[in-house]
Amino acid sequence: MVAPGMLQNPSVRNWLGGIEPAWTLLDQTSFDALRRPPSPSAGPIRLAADLADGEIQQSAVARNALILLRAAAERPGLKMTATGNLSRGIVAEMCDLLTWPGFDKTEAFRLHKVINEPDFLPLFFVRHVVEAGKLLRRHKEHLKITPTGRQMLEDRNQGALQAVLFHLALWRLDLGYLGRGLHHGWPQRDIGIVLWSLSIAANDWQPSERLTRMCTIPINGVLESSWDTGTHAMEATVLRPLRWFGLLDYRQDDIPARRFEKRHFYRKASLFDRFLKFTVMIEGSQGIRH
Repeated sequence: MVAPGMLQNPSVRNWLGGIEPAWTLLDQTSFDALRRPPSPSAGPIRLAADLADGEIQQSAVARNALILLRAAAERPGLKMTATGNLSRGIVAEMCDLLTWPGFDKTEAFRLHKVINEPDFLPLFFVRHVVEAGKLLRRHKEHLKITPTGRQMLEDRNQGALQAVLFHLALWRLDLGYLGRGLHHGWPQRDIGIVLWSLSIAANDWQPSERLTRMCTIPINGVLESSWDTGTHAMEATVLRPLRWFGLLDYRQDDIPARRFEKRHFYRKASLFDRFLKFTVMIEGSQGIRH
């Protein structure tokens, strides 16, 4: 069992509340290997780079990235402001084109007379991931498509788009802004371990609080917090982004006697096991877990 001493810590035991983390099943070599980024052909984590069009459409990130890339390819570029955001005209256009799970544009913009890019999270997120992948680049007052971006629009290459964007978002970019910087990169820094743990813990509907305890490695800031900041950070930087990539299903249930509060549940979507493959060893077992 990985890190058995940690599980004897009273603070850890209290936080877990009797839940045994999934990652404790791993042998030490596999646990350490999951800390490394995915490899195209070998290693413990592999991302499918041959998704069909119907599978790409299940990912809001990949689906909307194609819309953004096509818009940039069809004109001299996407107009930008002096502050480095897309212009309000482009944002207004994208508001009509992009669809995003759980994002109600009417409600979100009810109090906005004008919409700036940071106000429209789907566009803000997708644009930054695509730009980080060098599929778009800034040139003077425009965001222009790059030769790599044009290649990605070709039918033969689109199956790899999800893998490219997912690798960038989860291993290269800091998604802490989605959780307002809470816990400074946790649990994203353990994303490989978290993803493998989700692969065996989220086969059916599970509340976000339970998934946080089954899939993350707690740190002092989480254990010492007066409220459940761990679940907040897990949802903001892992569970919701995985939903955006089409890998998790989501539902919310009412909480009796709490009119304005909901309980959040997640489970693996069909794309999860198609897109993510794992090769690890379980402690005390000769078998390999995929």
